[in-house]
Amino acid sequence: MTPVTYRCHNHERGHAATIAEAATAIDLPGPNTDPSDWMNHKNINNHNKSITKRDDLAINGAEPAFGDPLHVGRPNIGNRELFLQYTEQILDSRWLTNNGPVVRELEEKIAEYHNVTQCVAMCSGTIALEIAIRALKLAGEVVVPSYTYIATAHALHWQGIRPVFADIDPKTHNLDPAAVRRALSDKTTGIIGVHLWGRTAAVEALQAIATEHQLKLIFDAAHAFGCSHQGTKVGAFGDCEVLSFHATKFFHTFEGGAVLTNDARLAEKMRLMRNFGFAGVDNVIYPGTNGKMTEISAAMGVSNLQAIEKVVKHNHQIHEAYRQALTDISGLKLLEFNQSESNNYQYAVVEISEDCPISRDRIVEVLHAENILARRYFWPGCHNMKPYRDLYPEANQSLPFTEQVSERVIVLPTGPCMDRASVNTVASVLQVLLDDAAVDQPSV
Repeated sequence: MTPVTYRCHNHERGHAATIAEAATAIDLPGPNTDPSDWMNHKNINNHNKSITKRDDLAINGAEPAFGDPLHVGRPNIGNRELFLQYTEQILDSRWLTNNGPVVRELEEKIAEYHNVTQCVAMCSGTIALEIAIRALKLAGEVVVPSYTYIATAHALHWQGIRPVFADIDPKTHNLDPAAVRRALSDKTTGIIGVHLWGRTAAVEALQAIATEHQLKLIFDAAHAFGCSHQGTKVGAFGDCEVLSFHATKFFHTFEGGAVLTNDARLAEKMRLMRNFGFAGVDNVIYPGTNGKMTEISAAMGVSNLQAIEKVVKHNHQIHEAYRQALTDISGLKLLEFNQSESNNYQYAVVEISEDCPISRDRIVEVLHAENILARRYFWPGCHNMKPYRDLYPEANQSLPFTEQVSERVIVLPTGPCMDRASVNTVASVLQVLLDDAAVDQPSV
């Protein structure tokens, strides 16, 4: 068996790494390594602490469970040797950007992977979304969820378009089509649905609304690389779908993104727009910007795509380990994926119940003390972030489920630095914390 290389530790520093260090890459196992061997490898994070009672918790003065922090979305490197081979070729050719051969290869491979005809690679998912919005001539108002990453709203606001926030379905965390209908006005030109956590939005219902009202429909598929809806992979829904390849995504290109579509004319328009509108040397035929992906980013993408099934298998095993470890902990519910669909299992999302004896923020505080850097995605909602709170102070009146869910969600560490032992330690912290809180509750 090929030796497994782990780079999960931060040995140069004696203090806990910050959340920003989640952008430090982690090597995947060698090409001949079975991911299950990696998953079951004993104690890759070198933690030996047993947590069975309140005095074992770091928040109460004990040593942290992990010497080095566990992150949500710490990057991986798929095939290091392949990446280095591409890097040598890129340097030798001196073709570093401007729609080079590696970018075109990546576009072809991603389009094939998602069963669409067009993939337009960009320098980031945000720029990809902005260019898609402009290519579709959106203006006025566009309906979006508030429970999403802030870039979804920013991509509209930066272009003078008002993001009109509609509420979510609390069961799916995705846009509620009924709320979308309530948010429409005579100024609405489009809808942006989000496939949150990689679980696809209400595609048919949103398309029906868009068709009925002659609106454009974009899906923000930043979480949904490789995911499917009723057996069809994302990329073919709406007018187009936008991917993010940021370093914290399970599939990444350092920084990057892409637009997927089956509309060749739309794709050609976006290719012009990402390159200042150039249609040949000294021939600008369209107002554009610089949205091009570099060759080195594309090389990382091709290398990661070569290893993607291995990564997805590991993600799935981590998610299943969490499901087993958390199943008997009262007050917590792990969001499940539809096993009949293709999933990337990138996120382990836990929702606390209404009767949970301790607040979500206290749980996160306790986990952080153990160097378990859980996150409160996507609190407090875009509408409660200062730019949009100041612009649209009344928005929260129509977003009860957005506010409810954003106060209850915890995203737990996943990715290449997690194994079954690490998952069980995370679960032990949660078990002790919630059991202790339940005991301390006053009797009724």
